[in-house]
Amino acid sequence: MTRDEVTNAPAAGAAGAVGSGAGAAPGTGAKQAKDPWELPDVSGLVVGVLGGTGDQGRGLAYRLARAGQKVIIGSRSAERAEAAARELGDGVEGADNAECARRSDVVIVAVPWDGHADTLTALRDELAGKLVIDCVNPLGFDKQGAYALRPEEGSAAQQAAALLPESRVTAAFHHLSAVLLQDPAVEEIDTDVMVLGDKRADTDVVQALAARIPGMRGIFAGRLRNAHQVESLVANLISVNRRYKAHAGLRVTDV
Repeated sequence: MTRDEVTNAPAAGAAGAVGSGAGAAPGTGAKQAKDPWELPDVSGLVVGVLGGTGDQGRGLAYRLARAGQKVIIGSRSAERAEAAARELGDGVEGADNAECARRSDVVIVAVPWDGHADTLTALRDELAGKLVIDCVNPLGFDKQGAYALRPEEGSAAQQAAALLPESRVTAAFHHLSAVLLQDPAVEEIDTDVMVLGDKRADTDVVQALAARIPGMRGIFAGRLRNAHQVESLVANLISVNRRYKAHAGLRVTDV
């Protein structure tokens, strides 16, 4: 059952349950369900990427800028960010993390897991009121390969929400191949992006941003409390990639 189905479902035994909701006769006062593919225009938003000089952040910055989005990449070093921005082109700008956060409407967090908490704590003021998209995957590695870590808060995204009480935190872009994102010969990124968050207006924006990248769809996948299993799935994809020498992504069927 979808979030909207849960929200709009009538109470058990309620009178008039038949015919209520979407498809009800005009004039009954029943609220029509919103089309899940009716997404906002996000073309005018400035997107910042914290960790934009790393492989994942750099790849996302490149794809969004190539699609026409205004992008600023952030780094602890403004000089390193500016150098990376010049290499990417497409109008991408570079700045230190604080300046990147201040100037952006939407901020993607693509920093390494071991620096996640410290980075967000330092930027709490700059990120206040911003839509934050956390794409960090807490993973460990040993001789058997990658495995998921479980943060005290439950997930990287929930840690971000705890550290940024004045920000609107969502989670997305976890299962993308940095190799494919950065390859200019790849015209389309053939994958779905699982988007999590507690407010539909915010997850709709994230879905719309994902849809700006050719071949990509954003799919609502639950509230932020469900982020752990989405982040953890990357460990499985790493195993897939190693076995099949691939750059695997995900597709959600029947939607």
